[in-house]
Amino acid sequence: MNEVIYNVQAVNFCYHDGQNILNSITFKVHKGERITLLGANGSGKSTLLKMLDGLIFPVSGTLDAYGTPLDESSFMTEFQYTFRKKVSFVFEEPDAQLFCLTVEDEIKFALVQLSLSWHEIEEKTNYLLETFSIAHLKNKAPFHLSSGEKRKVLIAAITAMNPEVLLLDEPTNHLDPKSQVWIMDYIQSLPDDLTIILATHDLSIVEDLSQRIILISENHTILADDTPANILYNEELLLEANLIHKHHHKHKHFTHIHSHGHTPDHSHYHSNNNK
Repeated sequence: MNEVIYNVQAVNFCYHDGQNILNSITFKVHKGERITLLGANGSGKSTLLKMLDGLIFPVSGTLDAYGTPLDESSFMTEFQYTFRKKVSFVFEEPDAQLFCLTVEDEIKFALVQLSLSWHEIEEKTNYLLETFSIAHLKNKAPFHLSSGEKRKVLIAAITAMNPEVLLLDEPTNHLDPKSQVWIMDYIQSLPDDLTIILATHDLSIVEDLSQRIILISENHTILADDTPANILYNEELLLEANLIHKHHHKHKHFTHIHSHGHTPDHSHYHSNNNK
C-alpha cells in the first residue's frame, strides 16, 4: 500500500456561530489517489479542503498529514515549510489567489519559491506559458481575463511548484464548455504519483477524474466512500445527498417519473397512473 498522506479521524468543525460544518469525518488518503469530495452546495466540501490545506483546523478529532498532526502547534515549526512545498490548493475563485500585475509575473512568482536560477525561471515560465496556451496573455493583468483564462493561469502557477498533493475546489465551476474540457483533460494528464483531491457537486465530471468518491451529506457526514461506479449509479444515495431529484410528468394514461441531475445513465422510471 502507498504512503498515507492524510489520516482523518472523527473530525468535527464548526464556525464561530456554532453551526456544524463537518460531523465525525473519517478517511485516509494514500499517495497517488485521485479522490472526489462529492456533495451538494453547503455540505462542507470546501471546508474540508481548507482543512486538508492547513488553513483551518478541526474543533475535535485528529487530522494528520505525512504522519504529523495538522494543527496550529505544528505550523509553528519547520513542518509548515515542508508541508507548503508539498501541498497546493486551487481555490474555486481564482481572484482570491491571483495578485501579480501580469500573467507572466504570476508564474514567475511561483517559480521563485523553488529557489531556481533566473535563467531556469525564464525558461520554465516560457514553457508553462506555451503548455497552457496562455503565451498571448503574458503581459495582461490577471483580473482582466475570463474565468477560464484565470483558471489556466492559476493552475499553471501552482503546478509549476511541483506539489505532491493538489487540492482543487470546484475546478470546472463557472467555465464555458471548452474551458471545462481543457481543465478535465489537464487533470487527467497529471502524473500518476500526484495525489489529487477535488471537491465538486457536478456529477458529470466525476467518473472521468476519480478513482474514489467520498460522498458528503447535507448533514455534513460521510454517506459513502466507494468507487465512482458504486456511487454514481446508486440513485438512492444521490437522492439522499440531494445531488439529483425526482420529477413527475403526468400524461393521459400514466405518470412519467425521472430523475433530474447529471446522472451517468440518465435513468427513467415509469408508473401506471390509470388504475
